[in-house]
Amino acid sequence: MDSPDSGGGMARMEFNPARLALAGAARRYGRAALDVLLPPQCMSCSAAVDAPGALCAACWSKIAFIAAPVCACCGLPFEVDAGPETLCGACLAKRPRYRRARAAFRYDAESRRLVLMFKHADRLDPAPTFGRWLALAGAGLLADADVIAPIPLHRWRLLWRRYNQSAELARAVGRHSGKAVVPDLVVRHRRTPSQADLNARERRLNVAGAFSVNPRHRAAVRDKTVLLIDDVLTTGATVEACARTLLRAGAAAVDVLTLARVVRPQVRMP
Repeated sequence: MDSPDSGGGMARMEFNPARLALAGAARRYGRAALDVLLPPQCMSCSAAVDAPGALCAACWSKIAFIAAPVCACCGLPFEVDAGPETLCGACLAKRPRYRRARAAFRYDAESRRLVLMFKHADRLDPAPTFGRWLALAGAGLLADADVIAPIPLHRWRLLWRRYNQSAELARAVGRHSGKAVVPDLVVRHRRTPSQADLNARERRLNVAGAFSVNPRHRAAVRDKTVLLIDDVLTTGATVEACARTLLRAGAAAVDVLTLARVVRPQVRMP
């Protein structure tokens, strides 16, 4: 086999500028041809857009992206900037087990369609765009992260749904950030009912003791900062349960990055 310095065929194929230019042109022409046959559509309303994975102007204007000022801990958006270290009332009363949480946009009537079609309708094509939005929203968290991990599904729910939307988001964030992604770092070993119709207290009880760190990846947790990825932050019960599990396994810190978050006054129970 040719060594990298021998000038053999493998090295010429990898570093030949003409070949790289030709491959790039082929991809661009292929993309153009595909756009002619299947014109890109808005992720939300299916209107024509310029590129795959985009929103039309009307749908874009309806998405409430979250930007500073926010709570320094849970990322709740503030109406008035009181400083970068300001905490919301709920975090002042009781700090979550995770260190920081951030989200790309508010979960409301307009964004709900985007989240649900990704979560339940086998629409994985928005993942690259969502990954880009998450990387922007969580830039500070990603800078400190050692490893990225999704909130896991129980194996029976994963078998029924066929994919874990949080894992797809984690992979997309990993591609944008270059950070290591371990999809099975945390395991959901107890099958829990859906959280959808539960209140905050019921959600905490529902996921208590439901997670564990995969024994194969304990070394990836100890003394590391773990960035958890999920689709929606509602009360924070699920991410707090995972954060508690990771901290007990020796993680130095746990941050949380979600695609969307519910924005409403929160009261954390003691």
